[in-house]
Amino acid sequence: MTVVNGENSADGNGITPYSAKMLLDGADVITTGNHCFRRREMNDMFEENRSIIRPANFGDTVGRGWTVFDMGKTRAAVVNLIGMAYMESCDNPFHCIDRLLHEIDAPVIIVDFHAEATSEKKAMGFYLAGRVSAVIGTHTHVQTADEQILGGHTGYITDVGFTGVRDSVLGIDKDAIIARLTTYYPQKHIYPDGEIMINAVLIRIDDKSGKCAGIERVNICE
Repeated sequence: MTVVNGENSADGNGITPYSAKMLLDGADVITTGNHCFRRREMNDMFEENRSIIRPANFGDTVGRGWTVFDMGKTRAAVVNLIGMAYMESCDNPFHCIDRLLHEIDAPVIIVDFHAEATSEKKAMGFYLAGRVSAVIGTHTHVQTADEQILGGHTGYITDVGFTGVRDSVLGIDKDAIIARLTTYYPQKHIYPDGEIMINAVLIRIDDKSGKCAGIERVNICE
């Protein structure tokens, strides 16, 4: 099963029907984050395609915050949450996941926690230890080196990283970002060419108990 955060798959940011279809050529589930509604043309896909989800704690809006992927011999749920610190207004993600865990009927549960603050991500990992199969942090674009299994059950990493041009600042041309930070003038975001880096995690999960048996960081460069 392949889960991809498609939050910045569009040219610019957010996700479009074109980039979503491109990702679904290989991904089974697409999660998103704070830019999920930046492109209004995605609203129909959020409503109609159960493989594309948005943060569950965005409240009563288009789309859904979790989905269940039928793998034949087992079922795997994927939940999308967004953090509260330095992000848009949202419902409390801790209270939200408590409610969802009463609804979800699947032995395997994977949570994409799209959050800015590392402390909030760590807290969510410990909060869900033993209750879900994995808590995978996204949003900050830099892969962390703290992959572990919490409570002997729940795979965790603070941030899985990003896929894009390695010689950049979070996927943006480095000179444009340096110019903005040194001159204080706005700069057009330019998307550079160059060596591509792929960040990911490989997670092994027992399909009956939902227990994580291993989590491994992936960092591939051209």
